[in-house]
Amino acid sequence: MLGAGLSVRRASLPREEDPGATGRTVDQETLTTVVGRVAGTEDSTPLQFHVAIDPDAYLQLDDVVVTRRQLPGLGEVTSYGVVTQVSARHEGASFGSDVFLISDGVLPAQVQEIAEIATTRVEPECYVPPKPGSQVSRAVGEDRAQALYFDNMTRQVAVGLGRDGEPVYLNMDFLDGTRGAHVSISGVSGVATKTSFALFLLHSIFRGGALPNAHNAKALVFSVKGEDLLFLDTPNRALDEKLKAEYAKLGLPAEPFASVGFYAPPTPSDTTGKPYVTGRTSGVGAFWWTIAEFCAGDLLPYVFADAEDERNQYTMVIHQVANRLRLDSTPAGKDGAANVDGVLCRTYAELIDVICERVTDEETRASWAGAVTGAGTVNAFIRRLRSSQRALNGLIRGDLTDHAARKLSTENQQVTVVDIHNLVERAQRFVVGVTLAAETARKEAAGPGGLLFTMLDELNKYAPREGSSPIKEVLLDIAERGRSLGVILIGAQQTASEVERRIVSNSSVRIVGRLDAAEASRPEYGFLPASQRVRATLATPGTMFVSQPEIPVPIAVGFPFPAWATRLSEAGRIPATTAASKKSDPFAGLPTRGSDPFGDDPPPF
Repeated sequence: MLGAGLSVRRASLPREEDPGATGRTVDQETLTTVVGRVAGTEDSTPLQFHVAIDPDAYLQLDDVVVTRRQLPGLGEVTSYGVVTQVSARHEGASFGSDVFLISDGVLPAQVQEIAEIATTRVEPECYVPPKPGSQVSRAVGEDRAQALYFDNMTRQVAVGLGRDGEPVYLNMDFLDGTRGAHVSISGVSGVATKTSFALFLLHSIFRGGALPNAHNAKALVFSVKGEDLLFLDTPNRALDEKLKAEYAKLGLPAEPFASVGFYAPPTPSDTTGKPYVTGRTSGVGAFWWTIAEFCAGDLLPYVFADAEDERNQYTMVIHQVANRLRLDSTPAGKDGAANVDGVLCRTYAELIDVICERVTDEETRASWAGAVTGAGTVNAFIRRLRSSQRALNGLIRGDLTDHAARKLSTENQQVTVVDIHNLVERAQRFVVGVTLAAETARKEAAGPGGLLFTMLDELNKYAPREGSSPIKEVLLDIAERGRSLGVILIGAQQTASEVERRIVSNSSVRIVGRLDAAEASRPEYGFLPASQRVRATLATPGTMFVSQPEIPVPIAVGFPFPAWATRLSEAGRIPATTAASKKSDPFAGLPTRGSDPFGDDPPPF
């Protein structure tokens, strides 16, 4: 039985307009709450209108609402919108002190709340203003799906729960390159949870069912802040039934990543090639480049990856020397050493000595540095080359036993984590630049059959707004051409205002967490309504504002706590082997009860 103030709208019956009805309206499939009426004291436009909220109801920011009006000859026009601001005031008060008299019952006045609504959709597309006095309801069910264009998304990627506790989706067409690509995530370091959200997005893409042949998709993740990402394949001890229910509501399993390979640089001054990690002692492989690879692969420009370097004259010397290294070097032995112009080089320091000798010797200077290069330019090149020795000594080697497992590759696992947090900034730049260039070239040669999602934090460091560098050129190539190659960039940065404009503008999906007040005022955040810019300075960890092309208003979402461990203290059972470590031993994945420290004990959950 329906109570007072309820009316029934059936599909076979015409819509009933009851100007005196309050409370709820029951649709055919969902229960919709009437929250107020279109206000007549404010201008109502097709793109923005105001709602006078019923005294027994409320609206909060980000609520989705719907209102309808009848047009002669056209029928019913439905306007959907999102609440962008809510204000309350005493109607009848003239002075600030009147609030006390009103509270005591001396002055007649009442509290009225007004909600500002930004229109998200009009069906059919007849852009007329909502009529003052028309009922406004909180949109649920099909109305909510239509308001947020979820009904048009054939492939939905869950990104979290809205303020109403219901799932919010991204359109996969704007992630996989069908109609757009790339994701930009901005926010204050340590508070905005940019990395956590990016990983949750990858988990949703891989496990949510929106991506056909998701098993062929890959992810390349650079870990630049601690060893938190070395436990993606490990369940989180904090995983409980409530958290599982949140994942289930989003249509996702509350599980860690299943196929992960972990790489870390070699331990300094260690001749065995042991990975430089402390928290995780198994399942991590060490990576480095041999002297022979460095010479043959034209990797010298990535040594000079500072943003300002391309504006200096010695960049001509860099490319000339790189060309000589490629032409005048041959592999020597099985450990990656090389003969460079007749000199055996087993370490990066020895290679630097050979280069410096060739560019300063009068007999070889013309062919190695350029015929018209002055001594000042050569000396500038030498100073910067020698300053890279400390940073890259451990990454460019010819004195370690070479094996296939030390090569960075995404081929043998779905998620590849490259831990570079222990490296100095110059070495980080080298690793990121060389790896991205190699993977982009590999993907271009393989064709767009499978997607490669590249997750890179501190994007403003690798692709700053000013200057140029080899890394920046690679990232620009991905942003502008990666969509056709199947390479998708998920970039995170503290300040989008300091990132190359072309990279940000090519991102179909823009996500904002907690922002600094000064940063929030930058024009790069013009897609946020004024109220959301202010809210972004107050956002708590786990709250993100998601903007996508189909929805004109960004939606605030909260995403669940990671189901995978984010630090050693949260780690449950750590797998003994990973995809990265199995490559050197084809039998490494077989169970060996005697070597398993956990025996037959089941996982904690």
